[in-house]
Parts: sequence; structure tokens; C-alpha cells
Amino acid sequence: MTTVIGLAGYSDSGKTTMISLLAPYFEERGVKVAVIKHDAHGHYKEAPAADSTLFIRSGASASVVLSPDAVRTYERRSVTLQETIERLKGSYGLVLIEGFKREAHDKIAVFRTEEQARIVQELAAPPIACIAPDSKLAEAAAPGIPFFSMNAAASVAEFIRSRMRNP
Repeated sequence: MTTVIGLAGYSDSGKTTMISLLAPYFEERGVKVAVIKHDAHGHYKEAPAADSTLFIRSGASASVVLSPDAVRTYERRSVTLQETIERLKGSYGLVLIEGFKREAHDKIAVFRTEEQARIVQELAAPPIACIAPDSKLAEAAAPGIPFFSMNAAASVAEFIRSRMRNP
């Protein structure tokens, strides 16, 4: 059974850092992790001089690079978050999602400042937990929701593990 958990927050809130700590935590314990990143503004670009980038720039609809230990696919098409999650289910025990604050999956709100804490009001549903610099800020933003410190990745991981059917 695949567990899907999102980390939602504004830019520079700590989402990427936390996911980069959570992924190896689970992988080292035998849980395969997939990460989906929301690029709402289309800023992500492949390496400028890479052959695969040149293929896409030349008009190809897709470019696939096969290496001994990886597959990299770049497709010029639109898919929904749910379609992507469905494709990953069964192959991964945990799907971590960065962004997609208005989608319906469970989310952990991540914020560093009072201004960033407004993310809690923008979520489709209340967060299942908060990651913030201190409990006072977290409690003000999301009363009664579990709180984790920014430097408590292992505790966040154990919280996620407690929500998994087959951890």
C-alpha cells in the first residue's frame, strides 16, 4: 500500500530540505520513496547543454535517457497530480509531494515565519502536522495540530511511518 504525504509551504520554508532528509531515512529502512515536485511557474529546466535538452528544444515531444542505474524522462505534455500518483502506486511505499497545496492529499505545513504560517489557511484541508521553528508559532497557526521542529527530521519520519499501513 502506498502512502501519500505532501509538504506544503511557501518558497524558502524548508520543504525541499525536509524531503531531502526524509527520503534517505525511509530508503535506508527499506521503503522505496518517490518525490513529486510542483513547478507551478514552469521554472524547471534540464541542463542547458545536455543532449536530452537539445532534443526537446529541437521539437521532440519526449526525451528519455537510459543509464545503467536510472531512467530520466522529459515529456512535453500535461498530466494531473492524481494521474502521477496512480502511476507511482504499487512501485513505491511512500510518495512525498512538494507543493500542490490545493490538492486533497494529506499535508504537513512547513513554515519559518509568521507570514509563511498563512499557508495553513490556503490548504484544501487542515494539515496533519506542522514543521516550524517553535511550538508557539505552530500553535498560533494551527492549534492542536502535531508540531515538529525544523531540525527533527527523524521525528517527522516516525510520524509519517505511524500513518503508513505497511511501514
